[in-house]
Amino acid sequence: MAEHRTMQRGALLDAARSLLSEGGTEALTFPALAERTGLARSSVYEYFRSRASVVEELCAVDFPVWAAEVESAMERAGTPAGKVEAYVRAQLLLVGDRRHRAVVAISASELDAGAREKIRAAHGGLVTMIVEAIGELGHEQPRLAAMMLQGVVDAAVRRIELGAAEDPGVIADSAVAMALHGVQGG
Repeated sequence: MAEHRTMQRGALLDAARSLLSEGGTEALTFPALAERTGLARSSVYEYFRSRASVVEELCAVDFPVWAAEVESAMERAGTPAGKVEAYVRAQLLLVGDRRHRAVVAISASELDAGAREKIRAAHGGLVTMIVEAIGELGHEQPRLAAMMLQGVVDAAVRRIELGAAEDPGVIADSAVAMALHGVQGG
């Protein structure tokens, strides 16, 4: 029985990812979840008490997975500058991933304070991964620089999400150049 509930919970989370990546948070409704999974709407309420609780669980499940992907890309880089580049590129590569799109939709949405706090904490964990490499590059305030760098990544993510005129590869190259050289280019 417990295994069946775990499967249904997984199916609900997968349906939630699809709905978020297709239509943002407005698309994530309990009737839509019920329809996608073939469960009765009352059954959906047995698993989640609100949209925010669906979102919180998605964050708990998906954020660590893609943070691990970013971390692993950074570990493969040999130099601090290489780690910064890997940090930027790995996040931008994940933009096409449904889990990432769900997290982006979540980040942009109206959520209760608890869900927002969980997202902020997860983003904070991501930023923490790059602080050391920025410190090794000689920055006097590596934590602040890491937060600014994440701002550049977030702006690049939004640009890709919007289907901007530039190719995603060009956006990634530009974000890396901004990360490593500021507005000087290089």
